[in-house]
Amino acid sequence: MPNKSSLLPAVTILIIWGALSIYLASQGNFQNSPDAPPYTLMAAVAGPPTLFGILYGLSNRVKCYVLGLDLVLLTAAQGWRVIGAMFLVLMTYRLVPGIFAWPAGVGDMIVGLYAPFVVMVLVRRSPGWRSHLRWLNILGLLDFVGAIGFGVLSGNNPLGVLRGDVTTDAFQLLPLSIIPTFAVPAWIIIHVISLLQLNHYAVSEIGEI
Repeated sequence: MPNKSSLLPAVTILIIWGALSIYLASQGNFQNSPDAPPYTLMAAVAGPPTLFGILYGLSNRVKCYVLGLDLVLLTAAQGWRVIGAMFLVLMTYRLVPGIFAWPAGVGDMIVGLYAPFVVMVLVRRSPGWRSHLRWLNILGLLDFVGAIGFGVLSGNNPLGVLRGDVTTDAFQLLPLSIIPTFAVPAWIIIHVISLLQLNHYAVSEIGEI
């Protein structure tokens, strides 16, 4: 296993990124008119993971840093996904639609509750820890695919074929805008890093046999 990378660069990037997301939302940059798809919001979700993939593929320095991040800490961070239960609360106040809240909220809670167990088996290197780690991250990514998809399809835009009386337009404004413009892409990157580490060191261990 490699030496652990310092968390300072990653934390600095997260702070700047979060502050930028809040500023852009305060200026109305993530709001879209009903006759246009939510391009800026979708770009905020997909852009950072795409940029991360490009940097990882092109820079050995970035790759070494990413592969040196603490896998236990990355896995533990998924425990915060239990806050997705708030979608169900927001649904009861008619702030978000049920077609989005149920899959997104329940999916987040499953991942968040599964994460501490995976941390435990990872630390102990219990039998099957790799499978549990892989499934945690796959489930987490699938949850985001569903949440993003239902979020767009139930929004007040030309793609909103599933929209009803309540839409997901609240995510275009603060404070909820911080979820799609920061929290979701950040967690996607964490999932991807965890899978990259799992694959890289599995290959390395095979090579050492």
